[in-house]
Amino acid sequence: MQLIECPWCGPREEIEFHYGGQAHVAYPQDPSSLDDREWAEYLFFRDNPKGLFKERWSHAAGCRRWFNAERDTVTYQFTKVYTEQEKGPVAR
Repeated sequence: MQLIECPWCGPREEIEFHYGGQAHVAYPQDPSSLDDREWAEYLFFRDNPKGLFKERWSHAAGCRRWFNAERDTVTYQFTKVYTEQEKGPVAR
């Protein structure tokens, strides 16, 4: 079992968390002005890199708060966790 570090609760087993997708995806300024293709791109098209990737996670079985993490998609190793209010990743 892998441990994921919640910024508020500390390390917990991964079964307590839910993946929330790519982090730092900006919401469109005026969603009603987007055509179907642009709206679909916003909703469904995300980066899928091999290596470090910034993601959103929720501590669903704990404090129920959202946070961001940087994870290596090859090794599944979390390298950094940080709150949504923080400007960028901070070292764990």
